[in-house]
Amino acid sequence: MRSPFAIKVLLIDDEPAIAKALRPLLQGHGFSVAVAETGNDGLAQLENFAPDLILLDLGLPDINGVELTAELRRRTDVPIIVLSVHDTEHDKVAALDNGADDYLTKPFGFQELLARMRVALRHAPSAQNAYGAALTSPPPQKIRIGDVELDTDRYEVTVRGITTHLTPTEFKLLEALMQHAGKLVTHHTLLHRVWGPEYVGESQLLRVYIGHLRTKIEERPERPTYIVTEPGVGYRFRDPV
Repeated sequence: MRSPFAIKVLLIDDEPAIAKALRPLLQGHGFSVAVAETGNDGLAQLENFAPDLILLDLGLPDINGVELTAELRRRTDVPIIVLSVHDTEHDKVAALDNGADDYLTKPFGFQELLARMRVALRHAPSAQNAYGAALTSPPPQKIRIGDVELDTDRYEVTVRGITTHLTPTEFKLLEALMQHAGKLVTHHTLLHRVWGPEYVGESQLLRVYIGHLRTKIEERPERPTYIVTEPGVGYRFRDPV
């Protein structure tokens, strides 16, 4: 009997073989799974099924996958993992820039998919495991540096007094930087803490998300004063005053 606390996964993919293979495997690991074969069906399932995580194929018959990623992100904060046969840097950056949390190239191993899902869910503020235990339970904490305040208890960020929307991954990255304000945090440390040990070589992924954060918290993202780059090494969060 499936636990009432099972994590709900929405698979949006028009390949019947993918759904036929993944659905029972995911269910066997305690996930509740809904499948949508079109982008429009996926948007409807987002409302009706209320997933904790989305697995999204970019090659859908009715909606461009990158555009659908952006629309899903506008409607929800849950993690989105893109599944695609395309593995060029351009495709990955386009998906990540439009709100995806991760990108997995087909064909992929099921254990790798599970690992990516675990990483994504660790960053989700409300996801629960199959036994009802919170995947993350950080202690209540507020960090204020300059005009940026991060509240881990309320999962909220304000910039110059205005609440700023961040995705779960962006929030985790900002938290890692602000908790070590003034100190250099290396690429390796950030990738390991925010995405997990399997991502320590994904420097392009980190650059994309640093760009996202700068757009959201800096007055002039092209000339950042909070998140500064230490070339070839990492990043430093500093008080611009």
